[in-house]
Amino acid sequence: MKILVTGGAGFIGSAVIRHIIHNTDDEVLNLDKLTYAGNLESLKDIDQSARYNFQHSDICDKEALEEVFNSFQPNLVMHLAAESHVDRSIDGPAEFVNTNIVGTYHLLEVARQYWQNLDDIGKQQFKFHHISTDEVYGDLEGTTDLFTETTPYAPSSPYSASKASSDHLVRAWHRTYGFPILVTNCSNNYGPYHFPEKLIPLVILNALDGKALPIYGKGNQIRDWLYVEDHARALYKVVTEGKVGETYNIGGYNEKQNIEVVKTICQILDKLKPQENGQPYESLITFVKDRPGHDLRYAIDASKIANELNWTPAETFDSGIRKTVEWYLNNMEWCSRVQDGSYQRERLGSSE
Repeated sequence: MKILVTGGAGFIGSAVIRHIIHNTDDEVLNLDKLTYAGNLESLKDIDQSARYNFQHSDICDKEALEEVFNSFQPNLVMHLAAESHVDRSIDGPAEFVNTNIVGTYHLLEVARQYWQNLDDIGKQQFKFHHISTDEVYGDLEGTTDLFTETTPYAPSSPYSASKASSDHLVRAWHRTYGFPILVTNCSNNYGPYHFPEKLIPLVILNALDGKALPIYGKGNQIRDWLYVEDHARALYKVVTEGKVGETYNIGGYNEKQNIEVVKTICQILDKLKPQENGQPYESLITFVKDRPGHDLRYAIDASKIANELNWTPAETFDSGIRKTVEWYLNNMEWCSRVQDGSYQRERLGSSE
């Protein structure tokens, strides 16, 4: 199979490509704009493979997309290219509208025209897999409710609204044109190669620098945590085995309050790399004003993908978070290189 992966230099996209190259015989073309969070260093393990190629392009560039489809002729598309950080969407929503909505529209149209010109066998093989987030569902009211594939959309942030819009476009292209799509919505990812603006890598790196560990509000926001390599396996299963037109929720079954996550990281670091002053890392925790419109709880019911595609996460939160902390301790050079000066772990999304 020939698989076009958009956003393949990003956190989840690079994990997907590493999984495909290491575990299948498929050929991959990675199309990425290389914004601040996209980094080809995340693909150094596989970038010499004869089955991997990179195309530096923007999904908003229709002509470049047409050229890619005509030359590479993919059987499958995995669409991960997106602006993805909630705090950045609060500070500057325009880029999220442009990339996540307009870019997805251009990709859909170019892919549809390509698909329409395939022969019957090619049409049957072709699938367009749109990768999205559980944030489109908004906030869960109760402590036991779970997001399912039929939960109504109620996005809270400019980021989640832009992703919800792109989800609707993808499903409309299926309903209107018969275009063969799949949609997945995932919970919070974590693991190696995560750009250090997100909670877990930010806490790890700030702690190692002896800097404050900022926690929004009381830290009681609950998220379901999914190890990124488990997610990559799930995405490949969906694009190769999933039923066209279906949506699959992907979760880790690891609900944790943010404060629990931060304290767990601190405790692991206390054992693996204690502070020179002898103080526990928890002493660095500081509580800051909450993010505007911050959803309290997300949690996913991933029973559909388990029952229909036989996927379940391999990592518990305890095993995954320890692997993650160890990876950052062993790859500090990667961390320093990806932080090129455009982001220095400052507070984003205060809207002030």
